[in-house]
Amino acid sequence: MYYVLCTQPQSQSQPTHTTLYSYRISLQRAVGGDGGDDGDDKEKAEEEERERQEAIKEAEDRRKEKHRKMEEEREKMRQDIRDKYNIKKKEEIVEAAPQEEPNPLMRKKKTPEELAAEAEQEELDDFTKLKNQIETQVNELKTQIEGKCVMQ
Repeated sequence: MYYVLCTQPQSQSQPTHTTLYSYRISLQRAVGGDGGDDGDDKEKAEEEERERQEAIKEAEDRRKEKHRKMEEEREKMRQDIRDKYNIKKKEEIVEAAPQEEPNPLMRKKKTPEELAAEAEQEELDDFTKLKNQIETQVNELKTQIEGKCVMQ
């Protein structure tokens, strides 16, 4: 298996694993590495996919760490400026954000127990409404019948 290492000037970003992966595949095809056993190809493909996913995860971790360090440096610079000019840091209001319009797509999912309880409550409400409606109709009929019949 052949690997191609791309060298770029320091000012440009380093090649990603996917770039190296595509160069490796291109070289394999050019050399005639396309043929072979299907079982070996599947295993190699799975191994390459695992390596690719691992490299992507590693690159993402490096990126997150880099941005975390940059934010720490920025915060340090901000604090130095605050100290120099005696500026108080604004308190972040964490509670204000959730009180605003909540995004319906980001709501907490309900458990099956909660869904069952809501359905039961709705059934009780519908049942109670129906029961009250029937009772009022029965009482109306009862008063009509009593009005028409005279007891002796």
